[in-house]
Formats: sequence, C-alpha cells, structure tokens
Amino acid sequence: MTTELANTLPAQMRSRSRPRLRRAALFLAVVAGLTGALLPRAARAVDGCLVLLCFAAPSWRSIPQCVPPIKQVLRDLARGKAFPSCGMAGGGNSASHAWASSPGYCPLQYTRVFDGENGPIYSCDYTGAVSVSVNGEPFARTWWNMGGDSVTEFSPAAKAQLGSWETKFDDDYAAWLASLPPQASPTEPGY
Repeated sequence: MTTELANTLPAQMRSRSRPRLRRAALFLAVVAGLTGALLPRAARAVDGCLVLLCFAAPSWRSIPQCVPPIKQVLRDLARGKAFPSCGMAGGGNSASHAWASSPGYCPLQYTRVFDGENGPIYSCDYTGAVSVSVNGEPFARTWWNMGGDSVTEFSPAAKAQLGSWETKFDDDYAAWLASLPPQASPTEPGY
C-alpha cells in the first residue's frame, strides 16, 4: 500500500490494519509480478504498409521515418521471422521476401565463384531480397545481408517514375562489367 493511500485512512484504521495491509500489498505485488511474467507480451510488429512504402522509395536510408522499420524488418528476416504484410496496399501493390541463391537468384556483380573439389562453388554477397511491385509490375528489389548491408535494384519503370534514385546497385554493376576481361575480337579468316 502506498503512503498516500495509507494517509487517507482514518488513524484508527491505519493502526489496526497495518499488518493486514502489508500482507495484502505483498500478495498484490507477487500476483502482479507473476501475471506480468506469465502473460504474453505485445510483439514489436513492423507496419507492413510503411515497410512497403519505404522499400519503394528512391532511398529509404534518406527518409528518417523509414530507417527504424526497415532495419527492424531486416533483423526480423535474419532471425527467420515472416515478412510483414499490408492489407491496405491496393490491387497490384505488394512486397515479398525470398532468400538469395547463387547463381540463379543473385545479381551477377554480387555472385562469387570459387573453385571447389567437384566444380565451382557459388556464393552471394546478399542473404535475401525484398521485391516490391507497384500496379502489378516489378518496381524495386532490395538485396540485404546478415551484416545489415543492403542495395536496391530499381526497374526501368521505377527509374522513369522516380527520376532519381539510390544508384549503388547500378554503380556496382558498371564496375563489375568494367572488371571483366575484354571480349576476344574475331580474327581474320585464312591465317
């Protein structure tokens, strides 16, 4: 029992009921502690609609309201939790998650090839990808890894609509292309 509540009782009730009140307060404290420990706690759910909007943005990192939910959803995915959904997205607007798999589902500039005992071994710099569709068409795909790094690939339609976007994916692809050995030019026949 709090001191304020005890002081509101008449003096004679306070003196007679103190041991009983202490026992009751102790009992209530124990019950409250057990109840709090046994009841399920509310999960920190990520708003799927906000996540959809942020992944479709030209650069979610440059929007302060997007950074915490996107980082949270990427942490959740890394821990095996399901991708959040958005019931209000409207027809043709959606986002989904898929795990990366080399060489089939990993961008060429992020695919690594190692010589293995029985042939090439492929790996991807990214763990998974969140794909966003707008009006039923591919819009953006954000590749992410367990270390928290991510890069977004925008479709030609998205680029036309956005006008400007985070270009790391395109820059990495251009650098990868430039690093390839030159193609052999055809030689003159006959020699």
